[in-house]
Amino acid sequence: MYFVLSKFEPKIHRTIYIKDPATSDLGRKILKYSVDLIDELGFEEFNFRKLGKHIHSTEASIYRYFDSKHKLLIYLSSWYWGWIEYRLTFRNANINDPVQKLTKAVEILADFVEVKSDSEILDTHKLFRIIFSESSKAYLIKDVDILNKDGVYYNYKQLVSAVSDIIHEINPTYPYPHMLTTTVIEGIHHQMFFSLHLKSLTDRKEGEHSILVFYKNLIFKQLNIKTEL
Repeated sequence: MYFVLSKFEPKIHRTIYIKDPATSDLGRKILKYSVDLIDELGFEEFNFRKLGKHIHSTEASIYRYFDSKHKLLIYLSSWYWGWIEYRLTFRNANINDPVQKLTKAVEILADFVEVKSDSEILDTHKLFRIIFSESSKAYLIKDVDILNKDGVYYNYKQLVSAVSDIIHEINPTYPYPHMLTTTVIEGIHHQMFFSLHLKSLTDRKEGEHSILVFYKNLIFKQLNIKTEL
């Protein structure tokens, strides 16, 4: 069963794109079908020539929106992180207990399949597969410091700050809220990837919420929270 989050409009940093792809039919096609192709081919095999052929346009027309496929990956990642933060805000809007808020946050990070966006542009299930398989390539690069100064990782940092703020509510003296948050986020992605491709590196079992339970356990034990998992 799904429930839909409506009215989500991502705020993507201006330095990521040349022309905002959300403002034109061609731009929206670039986003939609880049998700399809990256999910199908993988980021290494994906390129603008193949995308142009797929959408019956030219490679040059795509370069009017993004100066590289790497910037396109950053755009898609930023859209995803903004959407996750939106979901977190939506789910926690009427919750005052920070432990409950943290529980919801971990559930959102680890249990994607129950929620979809009403976006007509992006297939969020394919995007999720791209995120846990490819998103680290957005920042594990030589130019990361230059890109960071340009603000391109804003959405990811905002999400990490939002979860870290909840941790600070629970325990204002806990010294590692950002480290704990990124450990959970990146660990969830690794375990999702391992469960599909390198099964001996994980204990996830089909039909079980193993990853969710594991990371709830991890984060709650770090914060000395006693709760039923």
